[in-house]
Amino acid sequence: MRQGRLSQAQQGAIEALWPTFGLELQDQLIDLTAVFGREAPTIVEIGFGMGTSLVAMAEAHPENNYIGIEVHRPGIGALLKLIGEKGLTNIRVYNDDAIEVLARCIPKASLAGLYLFFPDPWHKTRHNKRRILQAEFAQTVASHLKPGGHFHMATDWEHYAKQMMEVMSEAPNYRNTAGEQAYTPRPDYRPLTKFEQRGHRLGHGVWDLIFERT
Repeated sequence: MRQGRLSQAQQGAIEALWPTFGLELQDQLIDLTAVFGREAPTIVEIGFGMGTSLVAMAEAHPENNYIGIEVHRPGIGALLKLIGEKGLTNIRVYNDDAIEVLARCIPKASLAGLYLFFPDPWHKTRHNKRRILQAEFAQTVASHLKPGGHFHMATDWEHYAKQMMEVMSEAPNYRNTAGEQAYTPRPDYRPLTKFEQRGHRLGHGVWDLIFERT
């Protein structure tokens, strides 16, 4: 968990909105219909940062439910502040480790999608083993996706993109939606972040991978 320094606005948003939109880590699978008050496709985003992309997706696709998972407390506050400003009702949030949330709270074969956008690249070779996308994690995600559900990854580190492709191409129960060993152009539903726009101006690459649960 990463606490960080909260602004007054972020702290106020947590105090006001966490009781409505926050989910607590517990040893009990959640009932998605009960949590959102409706039946709808549910998508999990791991590591949503300050929440701008997650909010943009939820606002653009009110037909979907979204669950954000983030360890950084200021990101939680920023997301809740945006939820309040936009009047959104289709987002819930965990301030916990994603591996624990998936294992203890998310039902198997329940998700329409899981998004992993720009995870920490741990770019030093000796730290590569800390990257979240490993073979075991790929299978964990597969177990939580419905057949036909999508695991969408994006990174701006070419080495990590190659590792993602290697891991996912070898993982059973998946099909690369772009074709074997092919990356996917950024789909319209993934917002273009300011960070990414700056990277494009500097000539940096971004790689998207979308694999379907078979």
